[in-house]
Amino acid sequence: MQKVPMLEKTFRKLSQELEQLKNEERARIAKIIDEARELGDLKENAEYHAAKERQGLMEARIAELTDLIARAQVIDPSKLAHERVSFGSTVILTDQETDEEVCYTIVGTQESNPSKGLISIESPMARALLGKEEGDEVEINLPSGKKSFDIEEVKYEPIEC
Repeated sequence: MQKVPMLEKTFRKLSQELEQLKNEERARIAKIIDEARELGDLKENAEYHAAKERQGLMEARIAELTDLIARAQVIDPSKLAHERVSFGSTVILTDQETDEEVCYTIVGTQESNPSKGLISIESPMARALLGKEEGDEVEINLPSGKKSFDIEEVKYEPIEC
């Protein structure tokens, strides 16, 4: 079973969502299905079919959350050294071709938000950076082609997701 690294905050959020789905949403949808069933002929009962579909989607989400939580590896990045790029590291890179500076923070898949500079530990960029340190050069295969970067800085900053 492959562990899924994540922040404590994300673990709590997923756990709360799971509890809410199991304890509140299940009962609410079951009630809607019962009410729709009372309307008669199930073949032409749109409310019943819509409720059954919502129930199926909800059960799929419950299964997904149960699996994620079971495999969660909660990590507090503030307690890691960050001399080398690891989970929770903020990395400042310079594109060797354009001299453009970019900044990424390595997070779990659930926290990933590339527009905020939060990249998944599973992404090709993060995989290429893991274990590297300041001063290293890294070549990364991106959808736009191969790019080379210089690692300017590796540090920890509190993560806002």
